[in-house]
Amino acid sequence: MKKLLLVSALTMYSLLGYSQITTWTNDPAHSRLGFVVKHLTISEIEGRFSEFNVTVTTLKPDYSDANIDLKANVKSINTDVEMRDNHLRSADFFDAEKYPSLTFKSTALVKKSKTKAKLYGELSFHGVTKPVVLDVTFFGSVVNPMNNKKTVGFQINGVIKRSDFNLGGKFPESIIENNIRIIANVEFSPSN
Repeated sequence: MKKLLLVSALTMYSLLGYSQITTWTNDPAHSRLGFVVKHLTISEIEGRFSEFNVTVTTLKPDYSDANIDLKANVKSINTDVEMRDNHLRSADFFDAEKYPSLTFKSTALVKKSKTKAKLYGELSFHGVTKPVVLDVTFFGSVVNPMNNKKTVGFQINGVIKRSDFNLGGKFPESIIENNIRIIANVEFSPSN
């Protein structure tokens, strides 16, 4: 009886266009988790988290049911200026000793077209968790000639407010803008 139920469930999944659950992981050499913030109202400073990993699980081939988990090492923040990076790691900003990780967990992915979607989730860092909405662009898929695996590419953009995360509260907007743009470019391949 159990066997019949399992075969029936698998048949229903295949008739509905579902396939097996696939776990995707990002390629660190071809993925970047970056941010941009305005300084003194006249210039933009870019930075990134050099150490992060993303795991995505999907059942549907169009990724519309994707569950996304991201974890970044806050100490890996890099703006190409060591003094600024050390200040960002300090208690004035991220307080990396107390809060060593930045995480994102998706709650929904809503497709808008073949290549565009809205990504909803919970972003956590500096001891605060807030809901965020990000824009996703699907760049396509290829078979990577280096590993013969299917590889897919996405760009994720959004804006968060540093004040929502109690980040750099001593610094007014005339020094550091409240809005922080997130720009992530990520390549994924299946890990299973």
